[in-house]
Amino acid sequence: MSAENSNPPSVEQRDPQYFGYYAQLQHQQNMLQDTVRTSTYRSAILLNGPNCFKDKLVMDVGAGSGVLSYFAAQAGATKVYAVEASDMARKMKKLVDAASEPLSRNGFMKDKIEVINAKIEQPDLPIPKVDTIVSEPIGVLLFHERMLESFIHARDTYLKPGGALFPSKGVIFLAPFTDAGLWTETIGKARFWQQDSFYGIDLNSLYQDAKDEMFGMPVVGHFDPQSLLSAPTAFDGYDVDFSTVSVKELQDMTIPFRWVSNYTGIMHGVAGWFDLLFAPPPYNTNNAQEDPNVPSTVLEMSTGPAAERTHWQQVRFLFKEPLAVNANQVVRGWMRCIVNDMRSYTIYVEAVVGDEGGLVELSDSTNIATDRKFVEDSVHAHPLRRRGMWELQEQTYNYSYSPGMVPQESKPEYMCLYEPEGNMVIDMEGTTPAPDASNSNYINFVN
Repeated sequence: MSAENSNPPSVEQRDPQYFGYYAQLQHQQNMLQDTVRTSTYRSAILLNGPNCFKDKLVMDVGAGSGVLSYFAAQAGATKVYAVEASDMARKMKKLVDAASEPLSRNGFMKDKIEVINAKIEQPDLPIPKVDTIVSEPIGVLLFHERMLESFIHARDTYLKPGGALFPSKGVIFLAPFTDAGLWTETIGKARFWQQDSFYGIDLNSLYQDAKDEMFGMPVVGHFDPQSLLSAPTAFDGYDVDFSTVSVKELQDMTIPFRWVSNYTGIMHGVAGWFDLLFAPPPYNTNNAQEDPNVPSTVLEMSTGPAAERTHWQQVRFLFKEPLAVNANQVVRGWMRCIVNDMRSYTIYVEAVVGDEGGLVELSDSTNIATDRKFVEDSVHAHPLRRRGMWELQEQTYNYSYSPGMVPQESKPEYMCLYEPEGNMVIDMEGTTPAPDASNSNYINFVN
């Protein structure tokens, strides 16, 4: 992780709109009805109840509707401090207060939950050190909306040594994808401005601006996992360990990638998603060991294209110019993510075809122009290199993929992805495995 920004942009100017959004019950409902999200959190809390919640002090950061606080109370917490900055705190308190009424079905909450209407960063909050922190601080690609910084601030300020964090880790995955339909739809929007006579007006001077704008919008939505030229494995993820990561590290992250294409095809951009891990402590060897006689459980949740759908969906970053890739060729590069003042991140990506020592070298991600010059500088232009810049908050949405509408016998060629014929023996700048010279087929071929 990089940490160059000494004075990172604040989130203050976006807070009124941000907290106004989450004060609405309809938006809370959208998240509550995400059964993967809600049931995974509940299972993680209840299954780890004996170790991390029963008779413990718990904090819920960015509590929203308060559902995680209610789960913590169900798991036997002595006290839950539900910290919520938006007006949703008032609505949460209404539900909590109702637990004291006669015959209330929420009696398990009575005198257990204290609602605190404040930002967690406010000094001198009436909260003691707690045993466990729960939170749902997650946005698109894990870090959109910058709530992770609040989660880590709470950890540093209020968590007892050896305390528990739920979730405990996030893992970001990136992959190359093809989607000619999406790319064509996007360029089609820009083409509107490429008109000589729109009611007698020449719009062409705005075409390049429109193209920059349309392709600078991350595309959020579910997509067909078969559109990936290379699918990442569990070892290809970029770990964000919530027990150790600092706020400063979260503000400037560089995610390296190296893929070997399974197909010959067109790479239209980079796709991203994340997994969440819910694990009890210890998170490192310095923490006290848990009681082996008390049950605990590690849970994982994926938002990937092959997993059950969540409200986070996936995100895709389209290149303005697609990149042709042959089967078994290497595509390598990096994604640098730098916080902005819109409660989000500016994303910079560079991808090149070929391994190290090939025709084109990868730029140093720590030494780039962090503005439009990054994509406009012709010095870095090369047929085997692509660059892109996106504002993560400027999202557009695409809902064209429905799993039930895709034939079960769908083949790669339906997406213009072509499998290699047999074992490839031609080495393209070191991007394919060297052939086995002892193989009789290879000997017959070269002779």
